Amino acid sequence: MTTLPRKRSSLRLEPEAHEQLYRQVLERDGWRCQACGKRANLQVHHIVLRSQSGADIEDNLITLCSECHDQIHGG
Repeated sequence: MTTLPRKRSSLRLEPEAHEQLYRQVLERDGWRCQACGKRANLQVHHIVLRSQSGADIEDNLITLCSECHDQIHGG
C-alpha cells in the first residue's frame, strides 16, 4: 500500500504575536493598501497562502484594503 506524504501543517502564532506581526506589516506598508492606496478597511494578506504552507512572516504578508483582498481571493 502506498502512503501519500502528509501536508506540512502551518503553525499558528499566539494571538499577541499575531497582532504584533500584523501591526508591523501595516506600519511597514504605511497604513495603505499596496494595490490601490486606500487607507480604510485594511487587512493583512498572505502572499503565499497558509493553505499552501505560506508562513506567518513579514516577508509573506502585505497590506490590502478589503475590496482588493476580496478581488485576490476571487470575491
